[in-house]
Amino acid sequence: YNSFQATVRHSSDGLTFLVGYTYSKSIDQASALSDPVNPYNFGATRALSAFDLRQDLVASYDYQLPLDHLSRHAKVLTQGWTISGVTRASTGFPVSLKNNGDNSLMGSIPNGVNNYSLDLPDYNGAPLKLNGNPRNGLPYFNTAAFSVNALGTPGNASRRSFYGPGMFNSDIALLRNFHFTESKVLQFRLESFNTFNHTQFFGPAAVNGNIDSPLFGQVVKAASPRLMQLAVKFTF
Repeated sequence: YNSFQATVRHSSDGLTFLVGYTYSKSIDQASALSDPVNPYNFGATRALSAFDLRQDLVASYDYQLPLDHLSRHAKVLTQGWTISGVTRASTGFPVSLKNNGDNSLMGSIPNGVNNYSLDLPDYNGAPLKLNGNPRNGLPYFNTAAFSVNALGTPGNASRRSFYGPGMFNSDIALLRNFHFTESKVLQFRLESFNTFNHTQFFGPAAVNGNIDSPLFGQVVKAASPRLMQLAVKFTF
């Protein structure tokens, strides 16, 4: 695992924001118990880690709204309002390719512990043609580039060599603190998750990489749509 990380922080009158960026790459023979390691050739299963996230940009911010300048007589209602949030943009997780049969004749059919077989598809070298807009319903990658591995062979495709859809998401909250005493504070929050209701085809299993499945190559999962909630917190 190697990574480069950078952070920028800024504070001014009423505004604070923090931006963090990470560029990383993680490679392993198996990312979990679900990934069996080829006992005859450890290097055959060496690939991108299932949790590898190549680029990740996260910005958090806090802005005190200057509403108290609107009216001198209603400061009790206008002062103390704050908008805070987190915005994240990142590349996707690697797509895990698999074949749950046993054409390799190594006896590694999924058994409840190993969720994947050792078998992988064969890759013919054709362009992957990754689909930049999964909303169109087309396969995420060129499925014609892969075929079921030949009998007696483990398959020549890498377990994970390319990435699924990324994400761009914002979680934003509007809050107000009511100070009763120095130590007693009542906070009102209106929170929204995925504020702009942007479809997020994001996650390690967002794209079906099982060549045995009729959904091979399709985007099959998405994160939650916009969610909103009211919250009250009392500090004493």
